[in-house]
Amino acid sequence: MSLLTHLLACLFGMGSWVSINGLWVELPLIVPQIPEGWYLPSYLSILIQMANVGPLFITLMHRFRPGALNETAAIYVIISLGTVATFLLGFFWKETVVVAGAPRSVALLVLTFFLALVDCTSSVTFLPFMMHLKPQYLTTYFIGEGVSGLLPALVALIQGVGVVHCKNSTHHLNQTFHTFSNVVETELQAQYQPANFSAEVFFFFLSAMMFVCLLAFLLLNYHPSVAREHPNKRYTNGIKEACQKGRMCNEQRSMIDPYRPARQRRKSSFGTGAYSWWQVFYIFVILSWVNALTNTVLPSVQSYSCMPYGNNAYHLSATLAAVSNPVACFIAMFVPIRSLVFMGALTVTGSAVGAFIMSMAVLSPCPLLVNDTSGGAVIVLAWVFFILSLSYVKVIIGLILRDEGHSALVWCGAVVQLGSLLGAITMFPLVSVYDFFTSGDPCNTKCP
Repeated sequence: MSLLTHLLACLFGMGSWVSINGLWVELPLIVPQIPEGWYLPSYLSILIQMANVGPLFITLMHRFRPGALNETAAIYVIISLGTVATFLLGFFWKETVVVAGAPRSVALLVLTFFLALVDCTSSVTFLPFMMHLKPQYLTTYFIGEGVSGLLPALVALIQGVGVVHCKNSTHHLNQTFHTFSNVVETELQAQYQPANFSAEVFFFFLSAMMFVCLLAFLLLNYHPSVAREHPNKRYTNGIKEACQKGRMCNEQRSMIDPYRPARQRRKSSFGTGAYSWWQVFYIFVILSWVNALTNTVLPSVQSYSCMPYGNNAYHLSATLAAVSNPVACFIAMFVPIRSLVFMGALTVTGSAVGAFIMSMAVLSPCPLLVNDTSGGAVIVLAWVFFILSLSYVKVIIGLILRDEGHSALVWCGAVVQLGSLLGAITMFPLVSVYDFFTSGDPCNTKCP
């Protein structure tokens, strides 16, 4: 294995979601300075789901016009668009335009749509490109995807975004019974710490990360040492060479899999035929479910589940959960358990922990153990195990589908986006329309 290729695959995967992840962690600094205020997260959710037109187009092209789409050129366009959009955000995110008599952050919303288009489309282009390399580099790519969430979170912590200090605040209350008396009430008030550097600098950092991703992709295509890591010299642009009379060759056979017999009767027409249609359906259902939980459902209530336990618990759970993603990928690199039974058991266990987290969010601002010091530790550990277990499941499914060929990875990316879309559609009305959840006060928790 080539250490350089592992590094480039990681940097390439990092560019998949780094821009949108970075935008989310920067919201506490952006929101007070734009007219949309805290309605912005709702707008972002809608824009991200609208951007699924990108992966839909790519998937339909692969299905009905195989070979017509130059996958490598598409990835160059996608990464370049993300680099330019994040760079422009550094200049125009605060600019407003009067629309229907009210100021609107048109530039921010338009550029955010392009960022979402880039990141959503990466699911159905970046993953299939990894067919160019040997199977072990796919796990490194998933580590890069995890870093795309971890790195912006760490930079935001250094920036000081969302850091709260609890300070005493006094209020004078006048009460009249038969005489006037002045009552002084003291309580803790949350005050947000000023950022160590501006949002503009943060967006330029995101643009630099996208540019690093572009350079990594360039080297993955042209560096001589990477060329030696290609499993098949004939495999280019994500498809095999066309056969005679314009008809496409059969799906590339997978490389030798130590978990699969060398000669095995085909169970279906999917990929190499190693799995029956029921098993394929089972794999894709789990993939959709896991991505719905980890990408949209539970992240949308993370503040509700953690904030009642204090600001430290919230930041610690967000940071350690972001660390858990690449850690799970690292574990899968050395211990890739591809058993479908184990995958189902781990999914059920992780989902049960996710149900506990959701329950704490529903009970906010007075969840279980809110007045106990162990409460914060429990919720942090729950988030770590939730992300760790389900991220491992996602990597194993990616490895399984990688062995089934290029089209299987295209469908993998499409199902990832479908699961995220269904999760967003489910949670958006609960969180943003019906106000089903109640925020906790990081400084004043008054529960029985």
